[in-house]
Amino acid sequence: MLLPLKIPAGIYRNGTNFQAAGRWYDCNLVRFFEGTIRPFGGWQAAATSVVAGAPRGLFAWRDNTFNRWCAIGTHSHLYAFNGGSIYDITPAGFTTGRPSSFPGVGYGFGPYGSAVYGASPVVANVLDATTWSFDNWGQFLVGCSTSDGKLYQWELSSIALAQVIANAPTNCSSLIVSAERYLIALGAGGDPRRVSWSTQEDNTDWTPTSLNTAGGLNLVTNGRIRSARRVRGQIIIWTDSDIHALNYLGPPFIYGTERIGGFCGIISANAMAVIDSGAVWMGVNSFFSYDGAISDIPCDVSDYVFSDFNSEQAAKVYAGLNTKFGEVIWFYCSAASDEIDRYVIYNYREKHWSIGSTLSRTCWTDASAFPFPLAADAFGFLYQHETGWTDSGNQIGGLRYLTAGPVQLADGDKVIDIMQVVPDEKSQGQVELQFSAQFTPEGTQYFYGPFPMSSYVDVRLSGRQISPTINGASDADWRVGQIRFETVQGGRR
Repeated sequence: MLLPLKIPAGIYRNGTNFQAAGRWYDCNLVRFFEGTIRPFGGWQAAATSVVAGAPRGLFAWRDNTFNRWCAIGTHSHLYAFNGGSIYDITPAGFTTGRPSSFPGVGYGFGPYGSAVYGASPVVANVLDATTWSFDNWGQFLVGCSTSDGKLYQWELSSIALAQVIANAPTNCSSLIVSAERYLIALGAGGDPRRVSWSTQEDNTDWTPTSLNTAGGLNLVTNGRIRSARRVRGQIIIWTDSDIHALNYLGPPFIYGTERIGGFCGIISANAMAVIDSGAVWMGVNSFFSYDGAISDIPCDVSDYVFSDFNSEQAAKVYAGLNTKFGEVIWFYCSAASDEIDRYVIYNYREKHWSIGSTLSRTCWTDASAFPFPLAADAFGFLYQHETGWTDSGNQIGGLRYLTAGPVQLADGDKVIDIMQVVPDEKSQGQVELQFSAQFTPEGTQYFYGPFPMSSYVDVRLSGRQISPTINGASDADWRVGQIRFETVQGGRR
């Protein structure tokens, strides 16, 4: 008889391996899309030169003549990329920030007895790695670095540097431009709860008078403002403890705020993505969404992510949007790494999760101004993604894999013999199949393969449960659908 391998899309990593029975358990550079298993797209170098420092902000846009631009912000520099060249537009007097987060320590922090008496190794305050926020003021770029705190504007000239916006607040943490054409400074003047805005259509006029519309307010929050995005006709402001909506009221108040959620703060300034229905973001120990109301996102890999997570480097968490596949991808540092070394993906259209560990990207921007998503790594290289199937011409091959948890074939003392595999694969020969088989959950594992997935695959293996692994044998656009096994009942054991 032909026994179909019915495993739903997505990775499950909450609990033990045996709790993942009948689910996919591990993967890398593989995605689930429209009922098939596919390789994660390749990437190519987008520029021949590199930038100084690890990029912590990317922003792509088109100017009024439809030229493509991308801003790249590092802890020490600001760059502009036009699809061919990278220009250093670092402002004069820019304050260099931190490439990584650094801990502060102090007596009284951490559980009693967690250290030798008199020692204070527990983190009291983390000095975050420098990140950037960007937006458009018309066709011009505006940006703010968390370490420098000034608001800058760049007017598209490749031979000119970005300039400080006159009269703007200093010591800011972020910025955003509203749909009503106000430049809004967050954490303005060094106050972590302060929101200030310029006069409408004039980002150099910030002092409120009876003749302008400049103004400001303070959020009522226990947190500090991290960042903001335009979502569903509002500006949503994330703090590290709660979420607020900034709503346009018109004169004389201009803007008002509403606290729309508590205990759902964001883990870093760039850990959110705006999607069609609203926004999704990573919190301290869970994921959230906003579509008019805030909800926890059920996550099948939360144990995997948050139990092996470098919270000291949480400021580096960066969310990228890949609209073509309905994916939000968060890049983060595992507990053993001070730099990005893992990712977790949520497919918000199909509602499943995926993970990986060999794609290290410090920032990302979706395909919009440019035909492909752009991303950068900690070495300052810029890449275009979802183009081809290689790593800038280098083979990826077997780094793409997908492994299932135990699949139960038989109960009691019955044993199943698998004689053949009937694959449902688009490009035969591009994928290999391996198996581990066991007769008891704690018993010896027997390994079989790899077998090339052709029309029929002779395998000859026995067990009560198996764990199949799909390997990308070559860099190509392979697709795997439902695999079926030709089985017979074996002897008792």
